[in-house]
Amino acid sequence: MFQAKPITFQLESSRVAFAASYLQGIAFNHYTALLWFDPNNPILSHWLAFTQEFSSKFGVFDTIAEVEENLFNLRMCDNKRFTTFIIRFKREAYETGWNYNALQFALCRALPQWIKDVLCLAPKQTTYDGYKALVTQVDQCYWEDRSENTAPRTSWNTSGNTNWQAGATNGIRSSIPANPANPAPRFLPG
Repeated sequence: MFQAKPITFQLESSRVAFAASYLQGIAFNHYTALLWFDPNNPILSHWLAFTQEFSSKFGVFDTIAEVEENLFNLRMCDNKRFTTFIIRFKREAYETGWNYNALQFALCRALPQWIKDVLCLAPKQTTYDGYKALVTQVDQCYWEDRSENTAPRTSWNTSGNTNWQAGATNGIRSSIPANPANPAPRFLPG
């Protein structure tokens, strides 16, 4: 923020005042007490002193643990799109330093049940990126079908993955082949 507006935040005291405007609760009370009872305190006019004071008293002590807890508790709402959710998920995931297997597990855990139900019918994805791509396809199909006021369909663009059982559950249509002589499911373009 300060680099985006170098003239506005040229003075350190301007930076401190701007940051202080976002304080809440006990941190705000501490800042107010400094203003009233110690107005010449360098914390109120020097950016480094301000950040050190407020970080040491009110900052997060174990940021990695907090990010891991946030990621573990993160859930995608039923009425939200996956493309919006995955941005937030990636932001939290980046800070954890977890490997792709752990991230895929956390992502699966965060998904709503309706997506998990459809994923049970889909080819198993062995990579994190493949899993995200499949969830994106499932979500896009859901929202397309919803906008067309039709029952949700099941279609995956997985080029070559035919080792799965297609079946319909909970009103979900699957792409079962019309030709019984060819048991391989037909994948419709998403």
